[in-house]
Amino acid sequence: MSDQFGREAASAGGTRERVARLIGERGPVTASALAGELGMTAAAVRRHVEAMLGQGLVVPFSASRTGSRGRPATSYVLTAAGHARLRDTYQDLAASALEFLADSMGPAGVQDFAERRASSLVQRYQPAVEAAGGDPRQRTQALAAALSDDGFAATARVVRLPEHASSHTGQSGVIQLCQGHCPVYRVAEQYPQLCQAELNAFSALLGLPVRRLATLAAGDHVCTTHVSTTAVIDSAPPSRGSHR
Repeated sequence: MSDQFGREAASAGGTRERVARLIGERGPVTASALAGELGMTAAAVRRHVEAMLGQGLVVPFSASRTGSRGRPATSYVLTAAGHARLRDTYQDLAASALEFLADSMGPAGVQDFAERRASSLVQRYQPAVEAAGGDPRQRTQALAAALSDDGFAATARVVRLPEHASSHTGQSGVIQLCQGHCPVYRVAEQYPQLCQAELNAFSALLGLPVRRLATLAAGDHVCTTHVSTTAVIDSAPPSRGSHR
């Protein structure tokens, strides 16, 4: 009996981790949307969400739309504790290594490390991005897929432009690259050079201007990067479709 209980507990824990990871990737996201992605019933997903709410791993984000009974459908995002639960165990080691580097070589040493890491990102992701062709959306989607393979839970989507911006460009949307999880976000809290160097790498990979709208390291629920298809778009205010 105890073995069966242990197997059931392990299974529940594995499912809950899947739910948590999907909230990190898709959030803000409703229980119904999670159920559709995971092939589960909405009631089953809500049980896991309720448990994570009690543990402080997720929080309600907004009442985004109306359900069939007229009640608002609540969306959820991971808390800092939720992201920490998903983080890789090497973060503490990485933080210690960078602290040693900063003490021994100063800010220049940390900056050099950040730039070297960004260069390695470009080398690793460039084949996948180049294979996607010249379309900015496909290139960004290819980058998102490569980032997800490395644990960043990334997605890319086209969002609407404000009317004044679309009238100048003739385009109805820009691209947002969102990272629902960052394996090194705790380290980046102390060393923001990592975020800036990563942003430079994204621009180099896509061949487009980019700017950050939000970061996990700054306390936001997701890292959001605005990918501009023209210089005019890059100078426009953040779109209403932002995750922030």
